[in-house]
Amino acid sequence: MAADNTFSTGAGIPSDDGTRRDDPHAGARVAAAGAPLDQARGVVVMIHGRGATAESILSLAAELRVPGLAYLAPQAVGHAWYPLSFLAPTERNQPWLDSALATVGRMVAQAETAGIPPERIFLLGFSQGACLATEWTARHARRWGGLFALSGGLIGADDTPRDYAGSLDGTPAFLGCSDVDAHIPAPRVQESARILETLGARVDLRLYRGMGHTVNEDEIGAVTTVLEEAMG
Repeated sequence: MAADNTFSTGAGIPSDDGTRRDDPHAGARVAAAGAPLDQARGVVVMIHGRGATAESILSLAAELRVPGLAYLAPQAVGHAWYPLSFLAPTERNQPWLDSALATVGRMVAQAETAGIPPERIFLLGFSQGACLATEWTARHARRWGGLFALSGGLIGADDTPRDYAGSLDGTPAFLGCSDVDAHIPAPRVQESARILETLGARVDLRLYRGMGHTVNEDEIGAVTTVLEEAMG
């Protein structure tokens, strides 16, 4: 499904290359598809991976086929949400990481301002975007419509404290990944699933034998099922 409009999340004081040094993704372009936001019954925030575009992640909307949903996809400056691996120490990905997390927060806030309840706000990401969606959800634990982490996990080095506050209160969390993904180690996906369960999520973890760094039909089916149940 192609994007049908774009808008901006806001402005900031730019650096020489047009980005804010303290908040590089401020003012990020946002592509949208599906139902108009002011008419939608639910919102899916879709977060693209490294080197990709908002339009590329929006193409998944056509596969989901759930009526009444609006899809919002912000575009990372330079096509990357943060410069290093998601396994690097968190401070080494700053200020890009905090800026990326803030961008996700702005998408959720726009959905809430449009009158969408949290139980019908969903976060979906692929690869770097899946890591970002997972980390944001853990840091903002409450009952959301669902988390869909397609080839991703929580951000930070192995010794990163995971003292997240709040409760996900039964939020469906689907984590799908290859068991041999060159970018996303399976143990990190498994650890992320355990932490989300500790936070109260209803986790569905699926590791696919020998799959590449991609999204498969089984994952699309799992996401669709959660969306359909939430949307009634």
